[in-house]
Amino acid sequence: MPSSKPIRVLIADDQSLVRRGLVAILNMEDGIKVVGEAGNGLEAIELWRKLKPDVVLMDLRMPELGGLDALRKMHVEDPKVAVIVLTTFDHDEDVYSCLRAGAKSYLLKDVQPEELFRCIRAVKAGEGYLQPKIAAKLVQRVGEGTPTEREIQILQLLAEGLSNKAIGLSLHISESTVKSHLKSLFAKLDVTSRAEATALAARRGLVHF
Repeated sequence: MPSSKPIRVLIADDQSLVRRGLVAILNMEDGIKVVGEAGNGLEAIELWRKLKPDVVLMDLRMPELGGLDALRKMHVEDPKVAVIVLTTFDHDEDVYSCLRAGAKSYLLKDVQPEELFRCIRAVKAGEGYLQPKIAAKLVQRVGEGTPTEREIQILQLLAEGLSNKAIGLSLHISESTVKSHLKSLFAKLDVTSRAEATALAARRGLVHF
């Protein structure tokens, strides 16, 4: 049964036709009401602060400030912010980055209205929501991002301050092999330096000092 108070939704999308379509669809559904529209990320943040909506529907590619950066700023101000990313882009990195930045859901614009309604209600209730096709991408990304036993050994020696050459000598492998493992690790951990890799591994409990 719908709540006595409608779920208040803010739409952020740079395409006016998309916004109008979403407004028409959402306002026809019992228990959901669009309270604001933004054409870029900066407007989205401003209206979010002013209107305090229950849920934000956020596009990714927008002028002035993109959806991901807007999401990050909102999440810093309020870690409980309920943002649903609604986009045409299904790249693995986009999905991963948005969820890591605090998005409660990631939907593609080909979503059926009924599923969009379910998603909005789930997110308002404090739950996460993923389309099956997006969930499959995330599972694949997580699987690819799991360090191997050898990579964890290298991470531990890296955390102890050993050079690539010293790590190779310790594990009886060549320095070039160490570099190859580090390249794979950096990609899996989404970092660009030894210091970042060590810090992130420590936070995840992969290494111990």
